[in-house]
Amino acid sequence: MATSRSNKKKLGVLPKNERRQQILSVAREAFAKRGYHQTTIDDIVALAGVARGTFYLYFEDKRAVFSNLVDRFAGQLSMAIMRIVTDDPGRSVGEQVRENIRAIIATCLSERAMTKILFTDAVGVDPAFDRKLQTFYDTVVQLLADSLKDGQALGIVADGEPRVLAYLTIGALKELLYQAVTLGFAEESAEVLTQQMFTFLSGGYLRIGSADAKESKKPRKR
Repeated sequence: MATSRSNKKKLGVLPKNERRQQILSVAREAFAKRGYHQTTIDDIVALAGVARGTFYLYFEDKRAVFSNLVDRFAGQLSMAIMRIVTDDPGRSVGEQVRENIRAIIATCLSERAMTKILFTDAVGVDPAFDRKLQTFYDTVVQLLADSLKDGQALGIVADGEPRVLAYLTIGALKELLYQAVTLGFAEESAEVLTQQMFTFLSGGYLRIGSADAKESKKPRKR
C-alpha cells in the first residue's frame, strides 16, 4: 500500500518540493546570520536535518542555493516596482511614487534575511554572479530613469540626467532599507519610512503640487 502524504510527513519524509523549500529556508537564515562565505553545506544540512546526499539531490553546490534565493528575492522586488504613468487621471504622480516606495519597503521588511543577504553578501561571490546582480540593478535603474524622463517632459521632475537621479534615489533607498533591517525596524514602520522617503524626494527632484502631496498621504486602496 502506498504511503499517504500525511504519513510521509509523520515519518519525516517530505515531498520533493517541500524538502527543497525546507533546504532553501534554512540556508537563507544561515546566510543571513553567518554570511555566504562562512556558511558551509554541512551547516545547511545540519539545520535542515537531512543527509549531505539529500542536499545534492536538489542543489549542485552552495552557490546554487544562494543563487536561487537571490533570484527569487530579486523577482519579488522587480514585481513590486511599477512604472509610473504620468497621464493617469485616477492617480497622481505623487501617489504612484509613494506606492512604489511603500511596496519596496514592505517587501524588504517582510524578507529581512534576504534584504541583508542582498546588500551584504551577494556582491563578490564570483564574476558570473556579479554580472547577474548588475543586470538586475540595471533593470531597476532603467525603469526608474524612464519614469523620471517622462516626468521631466511634463515638468514634474527637476532637470538633470535621469539615470544619475535614478542612481541617487536607489542609493538612498538601499541605505534606508539596510539600516531598517539591521536595526530591527518593525514591519509596522513601513508607512513611516515610506513617508520619510517620499518627503526626501519631494524636497529634491520631484516637482509636485500641494494637491499631489495631500493625495499621497491617503491610505492605499486594496
